[in-house]
Amino acid sequence: MNHDLVIFDNDGVLVDSEPISNRLLAAYLTELGHPTTYEESVRDYMGSAMHRIHELVQERSGQRLPAEFDAVFHGRVFAAFERELEAVAGAADVLKKLAAEGVPYCVASSGSHERIRVGHRKTGLDVHFPDGVVFSADDVGRGKPAPDLFLHAAERMGVAPERCVVVEDSGLGVQAAVAAGMDVYGFTAMTPQAKLAGAAGFFGSMRELPSILGL
Repeated sequence: MNHDLVIFDNDGVLVDSEPISNRLLAAYLTELGHPTTYEESVRDYMGSAMHRIHELVQERSGQRLPAEFDAVFHGRVFAAFERELEAVAGAADVLKKLAAEGVPYCVASSGSHERIRVGHRKTGLDVHFPDGVVFSADDVGRGKPAPDLFLHAAERMGVAPERCVVVEDSGLGVQAAVAAGMDVYGFTAMTPQAKLAGAAGFFGSMRELPSILGL
């Protein structure tokens, strides 16, 4: 193992939430008069904190999303999570292996703490993530591609940025990790390798990750 801390993105890396949330986001934006396809949602918003959705919609349309947007969207997403959400195949095995070998890890997500916890409880991953190793863009104010969240996670975990490795599945997340001075590996199960430019390497199945990390 060439690093002292593994930082996981959450959505799309640990829990298979991106298809659910982007389907609902596209539908809700369209409902509000901002026509958006599922493919456009994935392209424009995957890996984003909520503030970036507001900023892009206002930039493109000149209109603000309604004040209740976040609450309504999260309500729809959480209800769908309870019905549909599953862990990414092999994610739990990777976490167990890290724990068995004494390798510190944490999660740093653009999603809110509530979103992270709802997903972890539904998929059973909550047993791997006590409160001290869960970090959200809510903690820092600026989400990815800003490096703030990853730097915050490293600081709280007591590890220098250059000793961290990030596992990401979005272009915004890869940009944030690179900006933080961290190594990053791109998970290509949902995102083409070309959109994860800057990653040190790529993998398409969680079964590949332990060997990539040198476990």
